[in-house]
Amino acid sequence: MVPARILAALAAAVLALGLAGCDPVALGPDGSPTAATDPAANAHEPAGTLDAVTARAKLAALVEAPPAGLDGYARDCDKGEACVFGQPWLDVDGDGCDQRSQVLARDLEGAVRKPGRCAVTSGTLHDPYTGQTITSVSKIQIDHVVPLAEMWRSGARSWTTEQRAQAANNLTNLLAVQGKTNQSKGDKTPDVWLPPNSAFHCTYARIYVTVKATYALTVTALERQALASALTACG
Repeated sequence: MVPARILAALAAAVLALGLAGCDPVALGPDGSPTAATDPAANAHEPAGTLDAVTARAKLAALVEAPPAGLDGYARDCDKGEACVFGQPWLDVDGDGCDQRSQVLARDLEGAVRKPGRCAVTSGTLHDPYTGQTITSVSKIQIDHVVPLAEMWRSGARSWTTEQRAQAANNLTNLLAVQGKTNQSKGDKTPDVWLPPNSAFHCTYARIYVTVKATYALTVTALERQALASALTACG
């Protein structure tokens, strides 16, 4: 039996190492070390996102086709214009809160709403696209992981306006992210743009494939290649 004084000394040494700034090692069910994960990636995985194995299978099954043009695509709803994906930020589930407010409340840590209302006024975003911490709601935007323009190019142009409005407000395809980075992304596909934070590539690709598979949207050869490469980061 190990003397109590030795056990106490060992415990003190372990505590000292922790206080010195050593990162804890995550252990799996069998006690072996597991691969490090990105906290932002875990926090920003919408419900319904495919796991890596299923995402790879779904990606392989997507129909490959060149992108259609943007003829007829209109995003702006101002001044009576008929935006093809409907008015932004609907209250899809009828709970009184629009989708933008729901995403902010979901993705921001310590989200605070206006008293008696849905609008989120403050909170902290651990931005999955950059890895930065953002404390100003005004610097946060809601991104469609699969851009609406890309949805239009890959099949949504043949849907009804109601179907497009539902897709545009699908929480699985929406993330709260740094506004500046979101604007730099625009309507780019993964073969042209991936989040600067490479630790999020796996989750980003899984979300993207989830949405494409859900709506049976097409992919280009380069898009499929980029997504397959990003999914290799899942291990």
